[in-house]
Amino acid sequence: MRRGKQNPGPWIRHSEFVAEAAGKIASQCPDLDVEQAVICGLLHDIGRRYGVTYLAHVYDGYRYLMELGWERAARVALSHSFNLRQMEDYIGKFDLEDEDQKVLEELLGNMEYDEYDYLIQLCDAIATAEGIVPLNERMNDVKSRYGYYPQEKWDRNIALKEYFEKKMGKPLYEVVM
Repeated sequence: MRRGKQNPGPWIRHSEFVAEAAGKIASQCPDLDVEQAVICGLLHDIGRRYGVTYLAHVYDGYRYLMELGWERAARVALSHSFNLRQMEDYIGKFDLEDEDQKVLEELLGNMEYDEYDYLIQLCDAIATAEGIVPLNERMNDVKSRYGYYPQEKWDRNIALKEYFEKKMGKPLYEVVM
């Protein structure tokens, strides 16, 4: 994969597993396009191509994909870390210049999420660089690395899992694992 040559690392395998899970879920949902789901999964962390960053990867990925004219994927690069559509959702360092952070907040505040935003948020919450894991395991891993995991975000991830299980008519792990 060409994108990893600038900043190789576990984010590449993580993105591949997000894409795999997204494709499997989309294949069970007639209103979702499998190819689009896979592409969004592959590109959700593309901002990491610029180096080891935290919040900046969201903004960098969004800008990069918009420059390419890939609006759908750019939206997901922006939305994947914010399942409650607020800056407080972000777990990690705020490493953006104040001006860029304000732009990011405005973009986020004006965005109406759709099925692909929700799908990649869920898949991001179950994918590691080693594979697909249960949601609680992944959230506990993030909590152990960063020292916290907001309860409201935790609850929203569980709600997303339940939403897609209802949509598929099957348990999530039966589909993705």
